[in-house]
Amino acid sequence: MPLPPAPSQRASLLESSKFASNSEAPAAKEQANEQRAPRGKVSQSSKSSKRGETGSNASQTIAKSKSYEKSGYSQHKISLDSYHNDSDNAKFDTTKAVAAPAKAKVKKPSGPAKLFVLDTNVLLHDPMCLYRFEEHDIYLPMIVLEELDGHKKGMTEVARNARQTSRSLDALAAAKDADMAQGLRLDTTGHTEAKGRLLFQTQILDYSLPQSLPQGKADNQILGVVEALRKVNAGKEVVLVSKDINMRVKARALGLATDDYQNDKTLEDGDLLYSGTLALPADFWSKQAKHVESWQEGHATYYRLGGALASSMLLNQFVYFEAPGEPSLYARVVEVRPQTVVLKTLKDYKHLKNVVWGVAARNREQNFAMNLLMDPEVDFVTLAGTAGTGKTLMALACGLTQVLDDRRYTEIIMTRATVSVGEDIGFLPGTEEEKMGPWMGALDDNLEVLTKTETSAGEWGRAATNELIRSRIKVKSMNFMRGRTFLNKYVIIDEAQNLTPKQMKTLITRAGPGTKIVCMGNLAQIDTPYLTEGSSGMTYAVDKFKGWPHGGHITLARGERSRLADFASEVL
Repeated sequence: MPLPPAPSQRASLLESSKFASNSEAPAAKEQANEQRAPRGKVSQSSKSSKRGETGSNASQTIAKSKSYEKSGYSQHKISLDSYHNDSDNAKFDTTKAVAAPAKAKVKKPSGPAKLFVLDTNVLLHDPMCLYRFEEHDIYLPMIVLEELDGHKKGMTEVARNARQTSRSLDALAAAKDADMAQGLRLDTTGHTEAKGRLLFQTQILDYSLPQSLPQGKADNQILGVVEALRKVNAGKEVVLVSKDINMRVKARALGLATDDYQNDKTLEDGDLLYSGTLALPADFWSKQAKHVESWQEGHATYYRLGGALASSMLLNQFVYFEAPGEPSLYARVVEVRPQTVVLKTLKDYKHLKNVVWGVAARNREQNFAMNLLMDPEVDFVTLAGTAGTGKTLMALACGLTQVLDDRRYTEIIMTRATVSVGEDIGFLPGTEEEKMGPWMGALDDNLEVLTKTETSAGEWGRAATNELIRSRIKVKSMNFMRGRTFLNKYVIIDEAQNLTPKQMKTLITRAGPGTKIVCMGNLAQIDTPYLTEGSSGMTYAVDKFKGWPHGGHITLARGERSRLADFASEVL
């Protein structure tokens, strides 16, 4: 069925402001204000809570390969706090639950409260983990406090997390009406999402473990605490939370309930990552033809849709319709309302008249990506895809066009995570840019492709062009980004899949007025130890920025490098 008509008479009768682009649409502005409003009201504690969600790569290293000092506890008896199942303390104070932003909704209790025993590596991994267990209670064995004290010295991320955890424990203990015998209420420091209590081990309790487990080892003492708590609290589920895989295996072998700390993972499955695209069903026009409004404005056609399909769309999401014998539709969501959405047709960068620095899109997803990269109203773009999908080439081509031709940005700043695939080759000589040179081979390769497109200028002209391009591209190290502000810059973050959520936040918050940030990466090629697809900083950014009026994401599907690279990506 053909597309609904776009009558020019109707468009001329309507106010231009009513169907303006994303930057001018009142509804889009109103929604952007609504999204910004709650962030302005977030308390200091919730800000720190968000910082805690990012986790720490160095902390994960400790979690996987920790070496505990031998403790002085050699007896089977350990000190344990008298744990009272006081019904008054176990009640949920729902009257104090305040409306949280959409990013941190307060969940209702899903069942009976549990008692979580935290391992030391969880506190070293996320110092804000004390406030992540909602209505459940938290228990800290005394050996955990001993180990926490041993890790607090130094300038590493682990030491900072240990000190932050100690400060949080001190703030809870110093709160008004705090009673360590009954348990410290976790919501006394402003974290209203935490409804449980924090309990410490102070009294003696007998436990028995197999003789094959050394009694002086810290892990085994924590397992003994879990075993003792399970006997004392027969009506309550006691769960050990640890980042140590071997400790969880031992706990299961002893019949103890255990689980990994899941709060640092944005997604459980990498396949659930937001792709940025939506395929319209084959019967879309036959069902929506009577309910679609269409009009033209300039070179673009707009469509207003309703129904259940429209309610699932997000701002800057790309939709497409492809069916044999029917006209195709490629559009982007530019306005979202409770019942309707407005789609705007795209500029076709696959056509030779719309090439960008000699580069034309070769497939549907590349066309979507170039529409985002060339849109001045989109400040943050994430591109995910396998090797050879054209991420770096498109980002550089669009950046050079907007820096040298359009003068929209003053220069291109390129950086990446310096994580090697194999063993480290040692220190590199030279300045900051010279040290980053070996890591920027992708930049040199793509610049060689882009400068070869100018064949009419001759050898001297190409040399002058190369010198001009090089003068507008700065290579920076991520180690010195803290405290900087980029004004009117086009920032490219390559290999973003190797960044932790904390590093990603540090880089994105460097953006000043008029700056565009492009993050590129392949989640299937993570080289950072202890970082997974679910906990990667790129996954974190894509999930948090989806639906933002000035951000967009595209997952590139087809490789265009070579048939060899495409086949290797599929079979290896």
